[in-house]
Amino acid sequence: MSLINTKAAEWAGTAYHNGDFVDLSSEDHKGSWAILFFYPADFTFVCPTELEDMADHYAEFEKMGVKVYAFSTDKHFSHKAWHDSSERIGKITFPMVGDPTCKIAEDFETLRPGEGAADRSTIVIDPDGVIQYVETTSEGVGRNAAELLRKVKAAQYIYNHPGEVCPAKWEEGEETLAPSFDLSGKL
Repeated sequence: MSLINTKAAEWAGTAYHNGDFVDLSSEDHKGSWAILFFYPADFTFVCPTELEDMADHYAEFEKMGVKVYAFSTDKHFSHKAWHDSSERIGKITFPMVGDPTCKIAEDFETLRPGEGAADRSTIVIDPDGVIQYVETTSEGVGRNAAELLRKVKAAQYIYNHPGEVCPAKWEEGEETLAPSFDLSGKL
């Protein structure tokens, strides 16, 4: 079953965020756009490149009113140790949430059966708490924050302009489409 257009599960966990351990939950992004950025594990190989890429684009997401949360099944203590020891991870200023019970990953259908690790998954939630975007890649395929930024812009546009859709490769400011009987078969 697809998570698209379903109400996002509620979650709660302890995060490492800007030098502190903080308790966070889905209540913290209620009424806002949110990205839940799941990755398999701290101290690995592809994960730090993805998280650094997100850190490099984080200010753009913030300007768009998007809250970003990184999740792995590691504890928040591990997130702090990784943040303190890795130049790439040291750039992160968004919360790194621990999910040692695997409940959050399981609730968002990104837990790898029998492994105790999350898939490399991205979930975008709109201000109404509805999931608008889900992406999961294999272990060796890293994500691209610039492409995610484009997709969030499209999701925000559609959210604010009901009845319109964004065609392939749509960029902010370009024309959209208004699905209709007359448009059917003309593209």
